[in-house]
Amino acid sequence: MTNIRTSASVGIEETTMRKVFWRLVPLLFLMVFINYLDRQNIGYAQLDMGKQLHISDAAFGFAGSIFYIGYMTLQIPSNLGVHRFGARRWIAGLLVAWGIVAAANALIRDDATLYALRILLGVMEAGFLPGVAVYLTRWVPANRRGWAFGGYIIGGTVSGVVGGPLSTAIMTYANHLAGLDGWQWMFLIEGALGLLLGLVSLRWLTDRPAEAKWLAPEQRDWLESRLEAERAELAGQPHGRIRSVIGNGRAWCLAILFGCALVGIYGWTLWLPQIVKTMGNLSDLQVGLLSAVPPLIGVIATLLVGRSSDRTGDRKKHLGAVYLVSAIAIAASAYVGNHVVAYILLCVAGIIYAGNPLFWSLASSFRAGATGAALIAFVNMIAQFGGLVGPWSIGLIKGQTHSFALALVTIAAFLVVATVLSFALRVPPETPAAGEQAARAG
Repeated sequence: MTNIRTSASVGIEETTMRKVFWRLVPLLFLMVFINYLDRQNIGYAQLDMGKQLHISDAAFGFAGSIFYIGYMTLQIPSNLGVHRFGARRWIAGLLVAWGIVAAANALIRDDATLYALRILLGVMEAGFLPGVAVYLTRWVPANRRGWAFGGYIIGGTVSGVVGGPLSTAIMTYANHLAGLDGWQWMFLIEGALGLLLGLVSLRWLTDRPAEAKWLAPEQRDWLESRLEAERAELAGQPHGRIRSVIGNGRAWCLAILFGCALVGIYGWTLWLPQIVKTMGNLSDLQVGLLSAVPPLIGVIATLLVGRSSDRTGDRKKHLGAVYLVSAIAIAASAYVGNHVVAYILLCVAGIIYAGNPLFWSLASSFRAGATGAALIAFVNMIAQFGGLVGPWSIGLIKGQTHSFALALVTIAAFLVVATVLSFALRVPPETPAAGEQAARAG
């Protein structure tokens, strides 16, 4: 009888989580895709905008960093809004707001308007990614979160694959259409996508399993009871919401770890088109196509690493390995003499994208409810120092040395720190997913 009950439990878990995945994750994937598209397309715009508006490397790097001032400011208030008002309305509102601001980047005329719009875009995007992470903790048990988080966070990596060719194609073929430059059309079109998806998400998202008419009653009951058991277990841990989060050493360790990783992720990602441009006499479209390969490697790595971490239940060792390989590849690409070898190393560095779903899966497992929302928001807010340091430091160093070499070594050093902190985290491995356990038993 024990084996029969165990098989039945595994069966309802598999069918329920499969339905949850296909209902929620594709939409969240599209949201993250557009989020990263609207955040990173400035790197492709700079290929032409910088020359037309005389925006220097230092000014562009500062604009890339100043985005994170607005992004950091509203992290905790925005993320608690998900907990208080419901994910459906809150996340949809963020999508509409940042879509409008992203489209308004077509109005950039000088350094001042560039800075103002980048700060405002950061404000409008604040809380989105940690908010979605909190939202999924209301739908996905802990042992399934690597699978679910990887399924939607990979949208940011896919955005890097598609975003380069898409952005540079718009810039190339819409140039001077209706009197606008190609980079202006790029901002208008890609910003409008966020606005439209926000309206769609209002009708598609469901706040919690108890309200999900698309689940069978027994599936709703199983999922609610499973998640409630996890919340009850975490509720037994001492906490005092924001006050305890601020004094929590683990929260600070997570924040510093992720911040060091973001120095590499944001700096390398924003400047990748410019780095590729230095490797030959390339057109904007060629730069876009070549810049798509490293994130494509990241997509593959995210799937493989996420699957492996779910199978073993160990997030931190996988996370440390991802950052270490990325650091070595980025540093090595700076000093090899051959452009082809340097480009191959940049492609290998694309594994860096596999770190985000691992990190959020790890961070979201520490607290539940409002305290969990506050912890995730606090960690993400503090970690955004990586956004302030990464893009700007590359611009400053590149402007002074007229080379990307020292700048790349600098961000690789931050990734080494993230590697050390990942391996040093004191967190036990999670229990592997039930489907994996059944497969092993079979």
